[in-house]
Amino acid sequence: MSTSATIHGLVTYREGEGVPMTIPEGPVDLDYAPDSVTISWMDDSRTAGLTAIPRDEYERYVREGHIKLAPK
Repeated sequence: MSTSATIHGLVTYREGEGVPMTIPEGPVDLDYAPDSVTISWMDDSRTAGLTAIPRDEYERYVREGHIKLAPK
């Protein structure tokens, strides 16, 4: 089940062992797994993005206000 949210501020992920990549500010969809959260988005040029981040990292972004969940 997907949840809608909005990115506000710096939220990053890594592709493998690469440098941190930034998820653009704006609307995203979240899909939850026991140990991670998958984030999907569309950037300004209508290119789709998709990544999974560890659950504890996701929870920190939510606590800090960088990921704001849509009201239910």
